[in-house]
Amino acid sequence: MTSNRAMIRIALRFLLASLYIYAGYRHIIDPAPFVRITPEAVPLRDAVVFWTGMAEITGAIALAQPFSRRLMQAGGVALALYALCVWPANVNHMLMDMARDDGGWGMGYHVPRMFAQPLLIWLALWTGRVVDWPFKPQR
Repeated sequence: MTSNRAMIRIALRFLLASLYIYAGYRHIIDPAPFVRITPEAVPLRDAVVFWTGMAEITGAIALAQPFSRRLMQAGGVALALYALCVWPANVNHMLMDMARDDGGWGMGYHVPRMFAQPLLIWLALWTGRVVDWPFKPQR
């Protein structure tokens, strides 16, 4: 019998994978907004945005597939590392946006987004069955 926690973990795994597939798709079909928020120090920003989209899609497929726990875990680790690596672009976006005369999206958008990044990292690891924290491992 599958526990409620296991069912929640599976549902969140598919939700997270779906969100990453959509985000990856957006990176590929409409890269301009992502290129704009990529720090200028990043070389070949157009190519980086394309390949980050491909990474999101590939990681999401690995996370969602039900056939190999190791592949699922690899997808979880890859998406966690991805979320960590794009955090500077999110910080850059906040700084650029808040510097606008009209205040851009405002702190009500950017502060939760900054706090969401560690949650996304944990969620990729937890739904990918890499970590059980903060829960006790299930047998």
